[in-house]
Amino acid sequence: MFTRAALIVLILALGGATLSHAASPDGFKRAMPGRVFQFPQDHAAHPDFKTEWWYYTGHLEATDTGERFGYELTFFRVGLKKPDPQARSAWALHTLYFAHLALTDINRGTFFYEEKVGRGALGMSGAESDRYRVWIDDWQVELQGRTHHLQAQTPKLTLKLSLTPEKPLVVHGTDNVSQKAAGAGFASHYYSFTRLATEGVLTYQGRTFPVRGQSWMDHEFSSSHLKDYQVGWDWFALQLADGHEIMLYLLRHRDGGVDPYSSGTVVDPQGQGRHLQLADFQVQVTDTWQSPHSGARYPAGWRIAIPAAGYELEITPSLADQELVTSLSTRVTYWEGSVQVRGTRSGQPVTGRGYVELTGYATPLGGKF
Repeated sequence: MFTRAALIVLILALGGATLSHAASPDGFKRAMPGRVFQFPQDHAAHPDFKTEWWYYTGHLEATDTGERFGYELTFFRVGLKKPDPQARSAWALHTLYFAHLALTDINRGTFFYEEKVGRGALGMSGAESDRYRVWIDDWQVELQGRTHHLQAQTPKLTLKLSLTPEKPLVVHGTDNVSQKAAGAGFASHYYSFTRLATEGVLTYQGRTFPVRGQSWMDHEFSSSHLKDYQVGWDWFALQLADGHEIMLYLLRHRDGGVDPYSSGTVVDPQGQGRHLQLADFQVQVTDTWQSPHSGARYPAGWRIAIPAAGYELEITPSLADQELVTSLSTRVTYWEGSVQVRGTRSGQPVTGRGYVELTGYATPLGGKF
């Protein structure tokens, strides 16, 4: 989902400027309607925009034991100022990079996450603008042909995965822009690969598993931020066994209301996307969970209805505790986790899996980025 963590909280702490409501901050571009995407070029970095992220989640199954896992690997790029081609110092600080890695061990009911931060200097971290490669130290994602290669290593967890799209990518929103609030530029450019065949190797707590599964990839870039009254969002990415995928996000207001710019996309088995406005779907919370780490209370079950598409779905977390407290990088506490889906489409049973992201429940995010 857009501005997937409150990166500007850290930027402000480091002396970055607050984003302007009236003009492009620090000379960065703002997301406007009518952009013409060019692929594969647009998979790469967009340094003319202030914030950008490449986001992967998925479900994996060990081919030898049948054990099931969910994973997240996300890279963030934040421009502190537009890069100066004349700057000669290798230490010049104009960009920060962050990454989050998480694993849900569904069979054992455990959750692990790690985070990294890097400065765009000396080659230790970066995002290339002429081809798709993003990295911090030994964590990286790189596109070779049609295949996305992911790798990340920690003392407890190593991921090495290859992801190949099973469908064309889908651009969210209307006129190639995903509007998040009233006003020019309060938007992002946002697209997804909603179903990628995935295979590779996972090593966790000393055990190595050959794995296969399916993944979801988001890429989003923008220079805007939440309005003061927008405290956070609930985001859903669902892969259904009938070949459809569903992306929904609800922008929450400080008074408990839902922003009219909340929206979504239904993707059919052929890869064609259908834009959804807020009036086209309903999301009802059916359960909650209180974190023992942050004290935040999160939704922990949902009923989703999309009448025009015929869907009535129930969403259940694979594990209650999938909260990330990212005190070393983005300094945001959020819930991001694997979920299971069951329900009906036009009266016929349907199942699926997905990921849900919940922000602003521990600390409101409005006006911070």
